[in-house]
Amino acid sequence: MTPFPAPRPRGKLPARYAAIVMPFVLSVLMTCIVSAISTLRSLGATPAFVTIWPAAWGISWLVAFPTLLAVLPLVRKIVALTVEAPGSN
Repeated sequence: MTPFPAPRPRGKLPARYAAIVMPFVLSVLMTCIVSAISTLRSLGATPAFVTIWPAAWGISWLVAFPTLLAVLPLVRKIVALTVEAPGSN
């Protein structure tokens, strides 16, 4: 009798997707915050903010996500050059 493999936890992607999910989440959060601050400073707390900000967020995310995918390997190399590897003491 062959045992069945343990089921994967529901709602989670396999680990191989981490290289896409991390920059995706980072770009969503960062562009949300930065575009909100920028739009708020530009327009003030007006009703126009609510209508303008989502478009500003969308445009900034369209630039940020592919940029993160492109520069993340370089960032990892820079970090590896500047930070000691774990257990290297």
